Amino acid sequence: MKISMALLTSIACLLAATLASSAAGASEVVVVGGDALIVDGMTYRLYGIDTPEPGQKCDGKLRDWTCGERAIDRLIELTDGRTVTCDHRGTDELDRVLAVCHADGVELNATMVREGFAWAYVEHSTDYVDTEVDARVAEIGIWTAPTETAWDFRSRRWDEAAQDASDGCPIKGDISDNGRIYHAPWSPWYSRTTIVESKGERWFCSEREALDAGWRAPVWVR
Repeated sequence: MKISMALLTSIACLLAATLASSAAGASEVVVVGGDALIVDGMTYRLYGIDTPEPGQKCDGKLRDWTCGERAIDRLIELTDGRTVTCDHRGTDELDRVLAVCHADGVELNATMVREGFAWAYVEHSTDYVDTEVDARVAEIGIWTAPTETAWDFRSRRWDEAAQDASDGCPIKGDISDNGRIYHAPWSPWYSRTTIVESKGERWFCSEREALDAGWRAPVWVR
């Protein structure tokens, strides 16, 4: 079949327009934790779940694994190149919007729990308890072996760091070429960060205090 040049040109233009439309539909997403992300400039905390902290390792059947980093990787995989939408269920103490988010229609909160990358955060919600039971029975992810919960991990790391911190305030306010970034005791870079007060670096007693002073949390680019 002979195809005219005009028809080929029309097809090429239509294809280019379709590809541009598809690219335009993808959200601008920056993952800032296994359960937190920035979508088109708005910071969201996934409601009702809690993932391992970035510096946290979990027990496995054969060996420990970097469950915190893997949770971040999985959230990146779920959102990359997709249209992400989130609802609004209030805000947390860091002014992040608490939300149930979807990527091309797939719920992120439930998926992270179902695949063993998050616990149901029962202190705040029981919405994902049944989903967590399914993951536990399947022995996947954090359920492959007994694992310290994220909230217990944070509490333990905080208590340990507070013993050696200035005035018992263990959050490190670092200043580098990347700007003013604070590191909580559960950050993977915490032990490698040294506070030099002559540079303007300082200690904080809470993440809220660090944010109010102009510091920001790390961004996990992997």
